[in-house]
Amino acid sequence: MRKPNVIIYTDGASRGNPGPGGYGTILIAGNNKKELSQGYKKTTNNRMELMAVIAGLEAMKKFGLQIVIYSDSKYVVDAVEKGWLNTWIATDFKGGKKNKDLWLRFYHLSKNQFIRFVWVKGHADNPYNNRCDQLATEAADLGLLIEDEGFDTKGGSLFK
Repeated sequence: MRKPNVIIYTDGASRGNPGPGGYGTILIAGNNKKELSQGYKKTTNNRMELMAVIAGLEAMKKFGLQIVIYSDSKYVVDAVEKGWLNTWIATDFKGGKKNKDLWLRFYHLSKNQFIRFVWVKGHADNPYNNRCDQLATEAADLGLLIEDEGFDTKGGSLFK
């Protein structure tokens, strides 16, 4: 991958699992920075980790960008970098893989960009990751909470 056009830092939080949750995302392109966050009434930590990535990608106005996404979620990073997502899609998420709605949303967004994920240790010495954590927890605790449309309180997702 060439030098990235955009760097995205992400984090998700949930107060209880499930419980109120939120995500925080920081977009960096040259000298430009933008922060995004949103809180949800009832969700899970993994859904918020993935929503943080989706929110960052949905904020892109151009296609074909080189994007590096930093996340402290092994769930998200490994699913993409180790190719698990491709297998989940090929088998239609057989075996009860969760968050199909969000994974498919991410997958369709990712087809328009050149994306590489990098795992970072959470709550450590990365100021952008720490800021994303702050954005996510504030969104969960203080923000205007909305419904997580794809979350089903009985099964964790409305989709198979």
